[in-house]
Amino acid sequence: MNKKILSIIIIALLLAGCMLGPDYKRPGIDSPKNWRIEEKESKDTVNTAWWQQFDDPILNDLIDIALKENKDVKIAAARVEQFLGQYGTTRAALFPQVAASGTGGRGRATESGPVPITAGVENPADNYQASLYGSWEIDLWGKLRRSTEAARANLLASEEGRRAVVLTLVASVSSAYVNLRDLDKQLDIAEETSRIRGEGYKIFKRRFEGGVVSELELSQVKSQYEQAQATIPEIQKAIAQQENAMSVLLGRNPGPIPRGKSIDDLTLPAVPEGMPSDLLERRPDIRQSEQTLIAANAQIGVARSLYFPTISLTGLFGWSSKDLSDLFTGPAKVWSYAGNVTLPVFTAGAIAGQVKTAEALQQQALVSYQQTVQTAFREVDDSLVDQRRTREKLEAQLRQVDALRKYARTARLRYENGYTSYIEVLDAERSLFDAELQYAQTQAVLFQAFVNLYKAMGGGWVVEADMKTGTAKSGKDLTSEAVFFP
Repeated sequence: MNKKILSIIIIALLLAGCMLGPDYKRPGIDSPKNWRIEEKESKDTVNTAWWQQFDDPILNDLIDIALKENKDVKIAAARVEQFLGQYGTTRAALFPQVAASGTGGRGRATESGPVPITAGVENPADNYQASLYGSWEIDLWGKLRRSTEAARANLLASEEGRRAVVLTLVASVSSAYVNLRDLDKQLDIAEETSRIRGEGYKIFKRRFEGGVVSELELSQVKSQYEQAQATIPEIQKAIAQQENAMSVLLGRNPGPIPRGKSIDDLTLPAVPEGMPSDLLERRPDIRQSEQTLIAANAQIGVARSLYFPTISLTGLFGWSSKDLSDLFTGPAKVWSYAGNVTLPVFTAGAIAGQVKTAEALQQQALVSYQQTVQTAFREVDDSLVDQRRTREKLEAQLRQVDALRKYARTARLRYENGYTSYIEVLDAERSLFDAELQYAQTQAVLFQAFVNLYKAMGGGWVVEADMKTGTAKSGKDLTSEAVFFP
């Protein structure tokens, strides 16, 4: 090889450690030292399959089905494969590109042209060629390495995005199941209330026919009965719609959902412990946002490298012969090599525009990362407040229901003994019915507050759930799949 070309290669390799653009450093985050509400009974459950604390095997099975069949998870997995391919394509530019070609044919030149054919030259003639062609762009300024860095970060961001989908899916299935069991309880309350009021209406109808009660009292009893009856189809509609929504989460067509324990028998999960700073490593959406920031940071170096020369080497080695039998002999050998240098001289601000764009995108990614972290802090704090205050509300509503049951019994006794009108009984029963429905709804809100808390906390449970999807991979596994050179 020519000594000058060899010298260029050696110098290029020595300079290859130079990369333009800023190296990534994680931005400082002003995280709160503690949460607004501290739970003394919190437990280290953030890295466990927390939904199993509900102690409902049916819910566990539904979550397993969703992790394997949910369409959003499959779309997210396919998106990871897309970025895996892009990473492999980008990284390949770091290495020499080699191609092979071969041709064979027969042709005839005109003998009546302006240039006469040399005597003794065959016409028509055969021609055979075989060659290897190689090219290599020497990455002096780190353009290709920064591009690879950005592609790798985008790949890892897509993987964290897939895990964020898994996190949301588990929380959504759990919340939907709790809401379904809550609606089932509301339906039981409405049907039982309707049954009792229906029996009361029959009794009052017989009394009215016997002249014991007035038509006004009969109408009041019938009104209460019809109110309970009207509640039933509304709840049944909500149940059907909730089942259809859950079916989509499970990757199925709309249909019935199996039930396990009632909402009264479900076990409340423990409050997970964790510091605000832990969220930076636990939450997939934060890690995804950081990888997006890393990619945007690397693109600044790619843009700045456009100011500098691009150096590439090309070479060809092969054989060319008119006879196929002589193709791979010494006299048929052909070769060439060359170096190419291109340098922008005048671009009318195009490169400066690209650098400015890259820097602006990096600033957007930085602020987005900071916003994602702040949102995570807020969601955890909101969930801690939610579960604490909802628990207090539920306890108060339980006392209210007990008091209204006593009030309803007393009002009926007073009416039967002639001390009050039936209006007092109707008021007591109406208040009790509303309070029972509200208590059931608050039960669901409390369970959902715990679901939201585990979702907001993130944690190792996401990885455990992720393994059940059959698409879980580590960052090392992902990048190794796209590496074709050691």
